[in-house]
Amino acid sequence: MLKVLILSFYYQPDLCAGSFRTTALVEELKQQPNVEIEIITTKPNRYASFEAEALDYEVDGNVVIHRVALPNHKSGMLDQIKSFTAFYKQANAMVKNKGYDLVYASSSRLFTAFLGARIANKNRLPLYLDIRDIFVDTIKDVLNSKLAFILKPFLTLVENYTFKSAEHINLVSRGFEQYFAKRFTQCSYTFFTNGIDIEFLNITSENATKGKTTPVKVLYAGNIGEGQGLHTILPKLAPLAGEEFRFDVIGDGGRKPVLIEQSEEVNNIAFYPPVERAQLIKSYLEADILFLHLNDYPAFEKVLPSKIFEYAATGKPILAGVSGYAAEFIKDEVDNAEVFYPGDEQQALTALQKLQLTKTDRAAFVDKFTRKNIMQKMVQSIVNIGIAK
Repeated sequence: MLKVLILSFYYQPDLCAGSFRTTALVEELKQQPNVEIEIITTKPNRYASFEAEALDYEVDGNVVIHRVALPNHKSGMLDQIKSFTAFYKQANAMVKNKGYDLVYASSSRLFTAFLGARIANKNRLPLYLDIRDIFVDTIKDVLNSKLAFILKPFLTLVENYTFKSAEHINLVSRGFEQYFAKRFTQCSYTFFTNGIDIEFLNITSENATKGKTTPVKVLYAGNIGEGQGLHTILPKLAPLAGEEFRFDVIGDGGRKPVLIEQSEEVNNIAFYPPVERAQLIKSYLEADILFLHLNDYPAFEKVLPSKIFEYAATGKPILAGVSGYAAEFIKDEVDNAEVFYPGDEQQALTALQKLQLTKTDRAAFVDKFTRKNIMQKMVQSIVNIGIAK
């Protein structure tokens, strides 16, 4: 029997890429014979404006789920530190004398991966890390420069300890490869990307864009934070686009108040709270164009946003303000998608006007990046590491 501990700060029914990814992984892993899974996660907390009921303790066949209650928090760094501290303490208390064979940790903000490293090292277990972002590389861009300068030496120590503890590291973006490969040579690597969940697989033939509507509906759905940088583009792009276009923004995050404030004089932007996935898909299908954007920071040249996969599965035209690896990926893999440099409203307007407002057949993309297929391969790599213990 292979007993796997899974650490993920987000898990169903929470609404975020980390939750969707870990949930899909567990759905595949629990199908494996002779595998027991114990998940330690949090109660739904991704957005302060979204609440969902979830049990503290849940058993589903060979899966046991523990959900840690966190103190009330928003998106500030102090709140995030408090939340992770609560998660860290309770998780450590839960894992004592459990007899695991493998520790798996999914992490975008480093510290869930660090928790996995601490547990794995204490119990002399192999550590499998799934890395969705390079935290130390990102903080210099998203934090105040003085604070980033103070924190970076400490965070670099945490990063080195964490990744040097890993038996295996999966990177969701090939753009991360150079950063990791030259720093952490003791482990093996895979590159299982994000992908298209089952909810999006049956919508490609439904309600496709059927030509120009008035106004043309441009939709952004997701987190509204410093990383997305919507406040650097939408208040400038929307007036340029004019009344011919309407921009709808669904979601929440630390920069939403700034975005709303800067859009006060703009008549063709509307804001909506986060919604569950069924309603989200309906919103995608009602839109004419799907929009995504990352801020103009060097660290984001390495990432591959999970939103690309959802958007592409709908067959809708895509307008993407990204650079680096994400821009290359979209140009190579996604038809009827236009890329512009982040924050450049003139390029964005030109790209917007180039899009064909028709359904695009992306069957080859869907087949290549169906989440289930990706997760099946990833599960096999996890089992192989556990068996080789």
